[in-house]
Amino acid sequence: MFTPASGVPSAPPGTDKVVHFALFLALACTGRAARVRPLPLAAGLIGYAALSETLQAVLPLGRSGDLADGLVDVLGAVAGLLIIAAVRSVPRGRRTTG
Repeated sequence: MFTPASGVPSAPPGTDKVVHFALFLALACTGRAARVRPLPLAAGLIGYAALSETLQAVLPLGRSGDLADGLVDVLGAVAGLLIIAAVRSVPRGRRTTG
């Protein structure tokens, strides 16, 4: 996210949105795996999304901040939190010995 524009590989349109979504989904999932509580994790990821887009706009990287990228970041984080919540809500089968 902080690579200068000259170091960003070319890709088909929309690929950057998929990458943003996947990165924030992974951050949310690994954050929950590390037992970070959902609300602080969500707040931190939303803050990171906003900060990263702001920094891309103001740092001399030859890049621009993009509100759509920030929104996709938030959607990825929310998706990750929902996936982990759904997985954890599935009851585990009882083990029987016999």
